[in-house]
Amino acid sequence: MSVQNNRDDKDRADEPVTSSAGIDAKDVAILNLLEADGRATLSQLAKATGLSVSAAQSRVQKLEKRGIIRGYAAVIDYERSGLPISAFVSVTPLDYTRESEIPNKLHDIDGIISCYSVAGAPSFVLLVRVASPSKLEELLNLIHRTVPVSTESTVILKTYF
Repeated sequence: MSVQNNRDDKDRADEPVTSSAGIDAKDVAILNLLEADGRATLSQLAKATGLSVSAAQSRVQKLEKRGIIRGYAAVIDYERSGLPISAFVSVTPLDYTRESEIPNKLHDIDGIISCYSVAGAPSFVLLVRVASPSKLEELLNLIHRTVPVSTESTVILKTYF
């Protein structure tokens, strides 16, 4: 968006504000609503943003097509689903020449939910979910058999948000 220098703030206040990602305040509102409730209806999105239902639908479709909305998910109560133990597992390679292989080798192991590349002493942090402390120990042993790494685990006691 180009704004001429001789225009006053009143004129600019009426223009939509866009981010570097090319989304405006209404798109941000839609994203926030869908993040809070992935099952929000188009009618709810329209009402909350002041758009028509068709305009809200069009914006959602554009956000999906651009990959800003990558999908929709259910929020799971893991304790009730039989996986009450969640932990962060810091992973440090023993052989840094093979560091890039680690995420691919761990990708399909049951219990590993996600793998994050991080700055700092460990190269990766895994989010894991298991049924018991003994299952966590089994998972850690499997990680060690699969890739040459050292690990440090932090068990999650409670998630606030």
